[in-house]
Amino acid sequence: MVDKNSKQQERKHRVPAGWPAVCIPYKYSLRKRNLKCLIHMILRQCISRCMFRFEWNPVMKSSRGFLAVRYTSRRNSAIISETKETGDGMEIKGLVKKQRAYFRTQATKDLEIRRNALKKLRSAIRDMEAEIHAALRADLNKSDMEAYMSETGMVLSELTYQLRHIEQWAKPKRVHTPLAQFSAKSWTQFEPYGVVLVMAPWNYPFQLSLEPAIGAIAAGNTVIIKPSAYASATSAIIAKLIRRCFPSEYVAVVEGGRRENTELLEQRFDYIFFTGGVEVGRLVMEKASRYLTPITLELGGKSPCIVDRSANLKLAARRIAFGKFLNAGQTCVAPDYVYVEASVKNEFLAYLQDSLHTFFQGSAMDCATYPKIINKKHFDRLCALMQEGSICMGGAIREETCQIEPTVIENISWDNAIMQEEIFGPLLPILTFTDLDEVIQTLLDKEKPLALYLFSEQKQNQHRVLSALSYGGGCINDTIIHLATSAMGFGGVGQSGMGSYHGYDSFQTFSHCKSIVKKANWIDLPFRYHPYTTCKQRLVRLFLK
Repeated sequence: MVDKNSKQQERKHRVPAGWPAVCIPYKYSLRKRNLKCLIHMILRQCISRCMFRFEWNPVMKSSRGFLAVRYTSRRNSAIISETKETGDGMEIKGLVKKQRAYFRTQATKDLEIRRNALKKLRSAIRDMEAEIHAALRADLNKSDMEAYMSETGMVLSELTYQLRHIEQWAKPKRVHTPLAQFSAKSWTQFEPYGVVLVMAPWNYPFQLSLEPAIGAIAAGNTVIIKPSAYASATSAIIAKLIRRCFPSEYVAVVEGGRRENTELLEQRFDYIFFTGGVEVGRLVMEKASRYLTPITLELGGKSPCIVDRSANLKLAARRIAFGKFLNAGQTCVAPDYVYVEASVKNEFLAYLQDSLHTFFQGSAMDCATYPKIINKKHFDRLCALMQEGSICMGGAIREETCQIEPTVIENISWDNAIMQEEIFGPLLPILTFTDLDEVIQTLLDKEKPLALYLFSEQKQNQHRVLSALSYGGGCINDTIIHLATSAMGFGGVGQSGMGSYHGYDSFQTFSHCKSIVKKANWIDLPFRYHPYTTCKQRLVRLFLK
């Protein structure tokens, strides 16, 4: 028989739903001699969480022998929800289950809730901009200018665009109804998929985590964001940002590395959005196929840049240098190599050197805001790629800071290692050509790239390249700027990816489009019903042709 007093005591100490837990080994509550250790443990955990208010609950014992201390933030009046696995990291399976249950309440489908969520996120990003930029500086040594231009500013722009158009996109769209279906009305309407997983890379860790998530929220889904462990400082600030804005059953962040990635991919999601390398993309696709989960893959590849003799060489060199060496070349759409017409090669290289000198006021290695390579592993890989060909510009390295000077390499062929994989660093191979058709044929034999750039003033050459080659997106007479707009979708093709996002494309990507016909009851045309006669067949042929 259950003691009534114990039940009342349990109710008295019950923690409000949604409060996160600090887990304390249960043994400490049973041994009075360890009371001092228990107090020290509580204090350490509270201090590490910036003095969160906590509530002791002696009746909540987990199956793994842990007690729960629930806490809320003094900085934020809203409850911050955080799901932790007792004793062993985040309970990912439970988090997915909780998000699915919340999605089924239909709350996320409410347009006003979606708008308020996006507004809250926008406001929080503006408030935390300095912290976000500090994290990006810690991970990649990005300057405030570069951080805003390529990360926070793009995210804020996407939020503004979604807020401006979401009401229009969410409305049902009337479509034509065939005469054979008289009398009826037909329309399409978007509905969210459900629980969405966004897996982000380390090179633009803030932008590539938040931009897909914004589209998923706007479409009415719940979202789990998995930032890259390589950009640990930015991952932590994203987690802090999301906890500030949303309960975990709506939007949550899972931090960690390979183990967390593996566990996430074992769960059943309604949509998966992955940005990263080709090999991991294949693994994500394989895991998604288990549940036939729809996916978007934003991958990469070797994005070519073609410069013919008609180009404005000075401007071409400047724009190529910007696109290539932004973020120290760690950009998925950066020009991977340059095909320059042989007759203007030397002139182009001279302008390229002048541009780099102007950018960094001398050497990039002396510039305090020149980005670094993400880690030693990638640094060593890039150093190995520099061993082939002839360095005609740059080449300096700084191992202690994982920095590599913008480096231009000549005397390169397709047999060299640097041409066998995506570089993803500040190394720019130079190839030459005399016949544009030969370049086109060569590129047709390669995998379809994520981007392609052409510098030419000849409309005929522009048409030849645009019509003959397949690639995700690109520019004529510029680099990388095609993805810096919410008015156009961005995505790959072939091995460079599948699906697209940004703006309306994001809303569509994270939505299922339902087709609906509403039939009137006042009339029912009989010719579709048995028995089939010659007259009915004539009527069908009249309508269906």
